Amino acid sequence: MTQFNLKAHGIDGPDILRNPAPARLYELALAYEPGTAISSTGAMMALSGEKTGRSPKDKRLVDNPSTNGDIWWGPVNKALAGESFAAIRKQAVEHLSAQPRLYVIDGFAGWDADYRVRIRVICERAYHALFMHNMLIRPTANELQSFGAPDYVIYNAGRASADTGLDGIDSPTSVSLCLEEGEFVILGTEYAGEMKKGVFTIMNYLMPKQGILSMHCSANQGDAGDVSVFFGLSGTGKTTLSADPRRALIGDDEHCWSDTGVFNIEGGCYAKAIDLDPEAEPEIFGAIRFGSVLENVVFDPETRVVDYADRSITENTRCSYPVEFIPNARIPCIGGTPQQVIFLTCDAFSVLPPVSRLTPAQAMYHFMSGYTAKIAGTEVGVTEPEATFSSCFGAPFLVWHPARYAELLAERIRRDGVNVWMVNTGWTGGPYGVGRRMSIAHTRRIIDAIHDGSLAKAPTTTDPIFGFEVPTLCPGVPEEVLVPERTWGDPAAYREMSARLAALFHENFRQFEDQASEEIRAAAPRLPAEAEARYSLTS
Repeated sequence: MTQFNLKAHGIDGPDILRNPAPARLYELALAYEPGTAISSTGAMMALSGEKTGRSPKDKRLVDNPSTNGDIWWGPVNKALAGESFAAIRKQAVEHLSAQPRLYVIDGFAGWDADYRVRIRVICERAYHALFMHNMLIRPTANELQSFGAPDYVIYNAGRASADTGLDGIDSPTSVSLCLEEGEFVILGTEYAGEMKKGVFTIMNYLMPKQGILSMHCSANQGDAGDVSVFFGLSGTGKTTLSADPRRALIGDDEHCWSDTGVFNIEGGCYAKAIDLDPEAEPEIFGAIRFGSVLENVVFDPETRVVDYADRSITENTRCSYPVEFIPNARIPCIGGTPQQVIFLTCDAFSVLPPVSRLTPAQAMYHFMSGYTAKIAGTEVGVTEPEATFSSCFGAPFLVWHPARYAELLAERIRRDGVNVWMVNTGWTGGPYGVGRRMSIAHTRRIIDAIHDGSLAKAPTTTDPIFGFEVPTLCPGVPEEVLVPERTWGDPAAYREMSARLAALFHENFRQFEDQASEEIRAAAPRLPAEAEARYSLTS
């Protein structure tokens, strides 16, 4: 291995392993990281410690004059003074310098060479190194030799706690990004997903600055070269519906849309592993082999067989693997201009149709809204359906105001004549507790009809409140299922629930009204006057 040092980053002393082979990382993880094991299928199994998920409340962006005006400040992007960032960076560097060995992973974000960003990860755990080896785009030997200075550096000192005495640091966990210096510092958490989403946050800043739309979505491509992108929050079916064996997978989570088409940001996939079923998700199950990383799973100590139903460590068990471990992955992970944009929502109120066609203005409104619903049992205290809104279907990772991303999406929809669809994978025949979950077979037929073009030619009816054009015919889907009111035993109850959901949309969208055009505001659900009074909406 070529001699390498980190003196340019203020780190001197530890042995440095740069882009070591996965086999070497296995050896070092087993030797030095308690709790690490090898699964029966060959994956590295690792524990992330106390934190088994991201810590969004501990995310900070440095308040610099050169970038201040670009950032959507508020609950998502909390400001951190430059002096405090310098102090936590110093703390991370000192911690890393005291380790016997460090791992450096140099790789790229973005498959399109015209827009790719050079990322350097400096970490103390072999598990973290293998994770980012999977999630970044892996350079060739020649690319690694000519890698040069990185554009962004991730200092992962997650075993050290942040100094809560610093201004703006109110927790031992600190996940902080300085766009001006190109540095990202992690303290107080060993959850690997912080690195992945840190890179996505960086791309969510850099790409719109160049007129490129960055997206929290999956993407696939048909044999004819037709590309579809699937937006959706957790539990809506984004990964499941894009993993179509008849279509090539471009990527499962993070993409960009340029003037020439779509490209994946990542070199790997990060799939939920809880209740993983080899028959329902054979591609993901087959990807869990040598070179993959399983996080926080429970396994038989003798056979090393994983119990994917065991939630005793966390509900958020995960697996990271290179994208090429998926048999129908498209390599390089680049596709043409999308013909179809699909917003996935799990509407537990049973109000939204199984499929609707959106105008560009409606697309912007619902993109900025990012609606889905939680159901009872998903979180402590949730006893009935609860509306959830996450701007651009990925609010925790946005940097610019959501209107910026919505404008970029609308430009592409209009320029390229893209069809935009809302697909409800939630409830039909009544809300959660009364109706039933939408048939996955029906949803797949709807997606097939979108892809073969037949749904765009189907007759439609206009939803009286949401204004969507609702197809009334779809091969393989009963006609009565396509119009929600027909599936309810009490049409008046349906209309009441529809007004209630519309009111929640209105309430949520108030935060965007100052930066949303009249065209976008006019795409809001048409809430009847009596319903507005009943729900006591205030200005």
